[in-house]
Amino acid sequence: MEIGIVGLPNVGKSTLFNALTKAGAASSNYPFTTIEPNIGVVPVPDKRLDTLFEIFKPPKKVPSFIKFVDIAGLVKGASKGEGLGNKFLANIREVDAIIQIVRAFDNTDVSHVFGDVNPLRDIEIVETELMLADLESVEKMIEKNSGAARSGDKAAKEKMEKLLKIKNALSSGAPASACGLAKDEIKDFNLLTAKPVLYISNSSEKPDKVLSEKLKKFAGERKAGFLEISAKIESELAELSEEEKKDFLKDMGVELTGLERVAIEAKKLLNLVCFFTINPQVETRSWLIPAGTKAPQAAGKVHTDFEKGFIKADIYSFKDIEKHRSEKTLREKGFIRSEGKDYIVKDGDVCFFKFNI
Repeated sequence: MEIGIVGLPNVGKSTLFNALTKAGAASSNYPFTTIEPNIGVVPVPDKRLDTLFEIFKPPKKVPSFIKFVDIAGLVKGASKGEGLGNKFLANIREVDAIIQIVRAFDNTDVSHVFGDVNPLRDIEIVETELMLADLESVEKMIEKNSGAARSGDKAAKEKMEKLLKIKNALSSGAPASACGLAKDEIKDFNLLTAKPVLYISNSSEKPDKVLSEKLKKFAGERKAGFLEISAKIESELAELSEEEKKDFLKDMGVELTGLERVAIEAKKLLNLVCFFTINPQVETRSWLIPAGTKAPQAAGKVHTDFEKGFIKADIYSFKDIEKHRSEKTLREKGFIRSEGKDYIVKDGDVCFFKFNI
């Protein structure tokens, strides 16, 4: 799961990236502190994995991971090469989803590239540049595909119809995701504005409630995710021990850190589910897969041989093992099922794959 962190310069991208990943990326009160993308791989917090570790007591537990990519700040005119435009756009094409950080805090010590704080305007600037870049890409694809479409090639004609729908959406100021086609129909075009988006409002310790509601409403209209996080607070949290962190969160009246909230939203954004495998002598581990994945392909996530020689999978739910605390009890009560090749793995399944090569 690879997620690009984007936004205008000086909105707190690198500060939040450092807090989430402890990667130590450079951050300062200057545009383009980030030039090459900073990459941080962090575990996805999941209390279910902790519970399984407690029950089975294997030597180690291995979580799923998110790869965060902190991409250089985008400026107006990026689609035409302004700032680090072309480099920025090339980097963002590689990610699965986008987190757009917008600044919702006032601080005279940290300059804003436009002189004042206006997150909705900032979102519009970033998204306009992404749409202009997509429009250019789509026009090139239309030109390249037009000859084959005119000749009557069925696949080329279908592709042209899709491209024209996307072009119409982009030309009217809407992202490619709003063109009326399903995600699977446009994913091969690798468009920036077809990627799932999570807006994060980098707020002060006491957020502006009116502004927060406006941003939440805006995200809802775009069918995007929305979180309000203070990069400053997350930076402080990142320096604490686990025990101190719990006390800090309790004092704030919240249960989850920013990382945990981002992980939850990212899973929703990418339509992922999590299953678990357990080997009491080795480890308990969590795995992320797209919703709708069948058992053999889930097994292939663990090891390619498991998919090639898949026979069946013994499966039970996390809720059942959490309640009864013993596989022996689950078997006696009939809660462990044998599933075949057509079984769709669900979030919270604990799987034991059987295979033969």
